[in-house]
Amino acid sequence: MDLRVLRYFLAVAREQNISAAAQSLHLTQPTLSRQLRELEEELGRQLLVRGGRKVTLTEDGMLLRRRAEEILELVDRTEREVARPDEAVSGDVFIGTGETDGVRQLARAAGRVRRSCPGVRFHIVSGDAADVCERLDRGLLDFGVLLGDIDKARYHYMELPMRDTWGVLMRRDSPLAAGESVSPRDLWDKPLILSRQADNKSGLYRWLGREPEQLNTVATYNLIYNASLMVDEGLGYALALDKLVNTEGSDLCFRPLEPGFELGMYLVWKKSRVFSRAAELFLERLKEQLDPEGRAGS
Repeated sequence: MDLRVLRYFLAVAREQNISAAAQSLHLTQPTLSRQLRELEEELGRQLLVRGGRKVTLTEDGMLLRRRAEEILELVDRTEREVARPDEAVSGDVFIGTGETDGVRQLARAAGRVRRSCPGVRFHIVSGDAADVCERLDRGLLDFGVLLGDIDKARYHYMELPMRDTWGVLMRRDSPLAAGESVSPRDLWDKPLILSRQADNKSGLYRWLGREPEQLNTVATYNLIYNASLMVDEGLGYALALDKLVNTEGSDLCFRPLEPGFELGMYLVWKKSRVFSRAAELFLERLKEQLDPEGRAGS
């Protein structure tokens, strides 16, 4: 499969019109149409539905679009890394993570790298554990930050000294706000807003001592800011990690769980990953920053 033709296909998917795509690619329309037909013949699948004014993707076309974007992203990134000047460290470092205050430590290490090597750029990709692992496995990330238990046989890892504390985000006028902490029984009859991360929720269900169907779950979230808006509007109580929402001067407050429920934190990377010099430098700076507490795994 020719990478050039994949770029043509993505241009058509983006423009939704062969004439407009041909113009952006500086090709004639017949040439582009022929290339697309040959791609469909090569794959043995119809990729496009050609209408009068608009081209739409078939289900196979949508799959190819996702894969083509990933392939070309890796190709472009590799070209940039190989072509960097020998005398200076430069390039891109991609890190996937959920919402956690532990990102502060990563940002601090990134700042140390940038001060000595301003040609290094950092890209934070937010997502839950499944998203991060999938991107790691596809080679789209250099590093991932995972909370709780991890598959230590699957990844190289470094245990981070930070720990995330679970608690409840609620309105200050809520009945539970009068206490200093929240117990499982306090939440059994309350409307709950839960994180969508399956690994986090399984631990929360054990802490709550209830099966999912026994709880009054009114909403789920994957971004705590959106959850905080739901709490502010009185929809329910959000189980969330501490330090992610600044409640000072607001109508919201945070109360930790009792007994306490914490998650460990790991920086992980694919075992077969060949790091760029920029990624190596970031890892070195992070280890220096966390030493002697940072512990490298195998």
